[in-house]
Amino acid sequence: MTPIVKAVQGVKESIVNIHGHKTISTASAIGDAPRQVNGMGTGVVVDERGYIITNQHVVEGVRRIQVTLHDGTTYVAQLIAFDEKTDLALIKVEAEKPLPVVKTGTSSDLMPGETVIAVGNAYGYENSVTRGIISALHRTVQVSDTQKYYDLIQTDASINPGNSGGPLLNIDGEMIGINVAVRVGAQGIGFAIPVDTVMDIASQLMSIERLDRHWHGITGETKFVDGVAQMHVKSVDPNSPASLCGVQAGDVITSVDELDICWMLDIERALLDHETGEEVSLKLQRGEGDEKSLALVLQGQGGANALVDAAWDLLGIRVQMVPTNEFRSNNTRYRGGLKITAVKAYSPAARQQIRVGDVLVGMHEWETISVDNLEYILKSDIIAQKRPIKFYILRDNETYYGDIAVANYRVR
Repeated sequence: MTPIVKAVQGVKESIVNIHGHKTISTASAIGDAPRQVNGMGTGVVVDERGYIITNQHVVEGVRRIQVTLHDGTTYVAQLIAFDEKTDLALIKVEAEKPLPVVKTGTSSDLMPGETVIAVGNAYGYENSVTRGIISALHRTVQVSDTQKYYDLIQTDASINPGNSGGPLLNIDGEMIGINVAVRVGAQGIGFAIPVDTVMDIASQLMSIERLDRHWHGITGETKFVDGVAQMHVKSVDPNSPASLCGVQAGDVITSVDELDICWMLDIERALLDHETGEEVSLKLQRGEGDEKSLALVLQGQGGANALVDAAWDLLGIRVQMVPTNEFRSNNTRYRGGLKITAVKAYSPAARQQIRVGDVLVGMHEWETISVDNLEYILKSDIIAQKRPIKFYILRDNETYYGDIAVANYRVR
């Protein structure tokens, strides 16, 4: 019972194998017919209700995503959301019982030379385990003309096709990364997305705004104090459920609805599947050990339900107003915008490579400072004409634009 054996045994039930078929086109000759290829990969359970994080390229274009649990049970998964920039995706299976959630560490204190373990579906050999060390940190890797990764962990643990989406573990059996890439032709050079990035993106993909059309108004970050993860509140949206119940910037949220809170993802998990108007218990620490118990009442997402439905059905997005002070802090030349909180797979927005985290600042000739602006646009004659409409987004303080097609739908 070595430390590596114990580490693997502690997480093996949280790791799943992913199989599927996708159609790809061949460019070798004009007129070549598309062909079916077998795809494989790995995923990790991040919520006991069957939510699984994996790489987006593992499930991209797969019509029937088959997920096999550690006990051999196989389910067909649904693609919930994905983030193309980081190559992460959230899928879900309707399991018959709660699934064990992966134990999570942090990538903020990793050291070159540290022992790591990779687990995955390497070349279809399920639950393969390899070990190595961290070779380097903060690597930028270009794997194709269209895919570039940033801030990766480099390891010499064997990472092969099929390992993608699986966990990279530390010696304590905590996930510290998601395996993502291997250099073609190289030996002993593999890469993983740091777990701090994974948890941040997972919280966006699994947000209650996207899945339940609720909101809480909390923006937070995880800090490790004496090796213990703490979820610190960075800001609270005005008039949000969190603001109304008394949550303040600087608070440390310790539990929500009896679930211990370490990450923003935990807040989304705790609030998921509750009803509008339902009261949820929230505990936090303020100042020097001042503990408080609050009652957060869930509200529907900002804006009328008709607007929420229209933006989702017509464009494939859900949005949230960005506070004015946040815009000013970014020194942007725009007066305001709507943050993209969810993007529907294969929607007009997804086809235009709009991502979660982008800020919609304009459509056609109008600004999109508030949900009222977007509602006006969706009810306008330009939408009724069913022609592509110009959109403008902010990403990393850079402006991008394009023409987005709209569905055969209009707000009434």
